Amino acid sequence: MSLPLSGVRVLELGNYIAAPTAARMLADFGAEVIKVERPGTGDELRNWRLYSGTTSMLYRTINRNKKSIVLDLRTEQGRQDVIDLAAHCDIVLENFRPGTLEKWGLSPEVLSANNPDLIITRISAFGQTGPMSQRPGFAAVAESYGGFRNLVGDPDRPPVRVGVSIGDSIAGLYAAFGCVMALFQRQTSKATLSLEQRSIDVALNESILSMMESLIPDYLAYGVERMRTGGRMEGIAPSNAYLCNDGHSVVIAGNGDAIFQRYMDTIERPDLGADPELASNAGRWNRRDELDAAISAWTGMRSREEVLKVLDAAGVPSGPIYTAADIAADEQYASRDMIQHFPVDTGGDEPADVGFVGIVPVIGGKSIPIRSVGPDLGEHTAEVLKDLLGRTDEEMVP
Repeated sequence: MSLPLSGVRVLELGNYIAAPTAARMLADFGAEVIKVERPGTGDELRNWRLYSGTTSMLYRTINRNKKSIVLDLRTEQGRQDVIDLAAHCDIVLENFRPGTLEKWGLSPEVLSANNPDLIITRISAFGQTGPMSQRPGFAAVAESYGGFRNLVGDPDRPPVRVGVSIGDSIAGLYAAFGCVMALFQRQTSKATLSLEQRSIDVALNESILSMMESLIPDYLAYGVERMRTGGRMEGIAPSNAYLCNDGHSVVIAGNGDAIFQRYMDTIERPDLGADPELASNAGRWNRRDELDAAISAWTGMRSREEVLKVLDAAGVPSGPIYTAADIAADEQYASRDMIQHFPVDTGGDEPADVGFVGIVPVIGGKSIPIRSVGPDLGEHTAEVLKDLLGRTDEEMVP
């Protein structure tokens, strides 16, 4: 398959999750991504959730389909290598603290001096401008500033965190979109784009804020401060997780007006389905505790399999709360190649057969094949410096 971004070259100067996620998305669809890592340790993600071996599955996942080169940006030669490589690239992606590249002599002006078409995408906690721009911050802090953390958890307990780095991943999505948007503008524009037009500025806190739906308009228009609602969604009912008698839980989203009546008929509560106060979502939200109690009583007498079978037959949206084991065994994911297997070194005598999540979005009915999982540290240093910069063995610093 001809991949949409074939021919695009990206220089990734990022660590952790945000910029590497953006570069991973570009790589998934054909871009050649050259990931620059520090000597010795490389990206710190190599050691996050490392249970055995030398490279974590988290690193292998987020840095799939890329090339890894080792450069020491603390040295003049390492910085010059970055400048020279940027001249051969379409995009530079970075997620250092604002001002770091400038301190190293690698400002956007320097990087694009020999490449006036270079797109520079920068990810940081609070953006490149504004009174907080110089502050460091991981996604956990940005999720709090963006209003997200305040809505996660139960109302009578402190806010909690979701189990993945959602702030970083959303910022990575925006950065990848920004890169492709700039590529499109560069291709369709009749004039060379200014550095300002070629600079994409992604802030973690703003990426989260942009996903908060009507949080701000609701407050400014009505004075409404949304609060934590546990497994529910503010103003939408009935939609929640419910426990079955086999210890499993299911999610049931029966909040549509057209769905609600048959949902109540299915759980043997036609009286609730016929109640005029419950005909609209506003009325159902006011009586959400009563509805959840009725639904829980019904699911609590049945197994997960029976609950889902009955609801599916009635056309009520529902599903199991999957674990990793459930996902790995699921026929739907398998049918679209959403779990792809590779032999990977996990520290044992032989490589292990490890499944990795496929490429999204799907093109042509199934996930595009993953070309390679995250590379070993510096695996492509010689290849890249020789092929792109014409360096000899003697010229390359170990």
